[in-house]
Amino acid sequence: MSYPSAPGAPAPTCYRHPDRPTYVRCTRCNRFICPECMHSAAVGHQCAHCVGAAAATVRPVTTQFGARSQRSTTPVVTYVLIGINVAMFALQTASTGMERAMALWPPAVADGELYRLLTSAFLHFGTAHIAFNMLALYFVGPPLEMALGRLRFSALYLLSAMGGSVLVYLLTLNALTAGASGAVFGLFGATFVVGRRLSMDVRGVVAVIVLNLAFTFVIPLITSQNISWQGHIGGLVTGAAIAAAYAYAPRQQRNLVQAGATAAVVVLFIALIWWRTVELRAMFGLG
Repeated sequence: MSYPSAPGAPAPTCYRHPDRPTYVRCTRCNRFICPECMHSAAVGHQCAHCVGAAAATVRPVTTQFGARSQRSTTPVVTYVLIGINVAMFALQTASTGMERAMALWPPAVADGELYRLLTSAFLHFGTAHIAFNMLALYFVGPPLEMALGRLRFSALYLLSAMGGSVLVYLLTLNALTAGASGAVFGLFGATFVVGRRLSMDVRGVVAVIVLNLAFTFVIPLITSQNISWQGHIGGLVTGAAIAAAYAYAPRQQRNLVQAGATAAVVVLFIALIWWRTVELRAMFGLG
């Protein structure tokens, strides 16, 4: 806003640059500002100090599930996960012993190699195997990451992967298992839950889940290819459960409920792994 000065009075100067005459005032603090200090506002202009003060008081926008809005809409976590899986597959192709050293094999896990429960989720048996999983992650991951936020999405992915591995560990004895399918099925389950919470049409998601479950059980019957239904079911159930805790947590205690649910699932996995390890060690005479 500008004001004419009285006849004969000296021209006012910018409060930040006293050598520059000006008749424009900041609409927020009413001090005179020169063109260099002007920042366009909804009405008139504001000085740099007032613009900074206003920005500091703006509360961050959050999604319905507690995720803070990001300046960038790039699904960073999804792309990082795809990159890790592809890099691991390249290393796996170059190293013939990597599968046997890092894939999920219950006797080895029972003998102390617990890391296999997680590393197996980043290995794949063949190009078609990783291509399907990464394609699914590419399409399903970004919307979930934007809705849940990077931290919650990362927890969802890793816990879904572990859920698949834990069920494989509980229900198999001597199978060598690997793949991100458990995590991907977890994202399928989470997409269904989040879609329902947002009152979206989830029939397409249901069709995808049913179709993939059908492949899981039918393909081994008509081909010699083995598919770990335990990993798929474990990931699906875990992903849906975690997403339900994230999506339906009451707003007032949202972070506490979400963190508590995440911790509870981790504790459950630890208990199940311990129980199965004791059983297998006795079975294999590991002492």
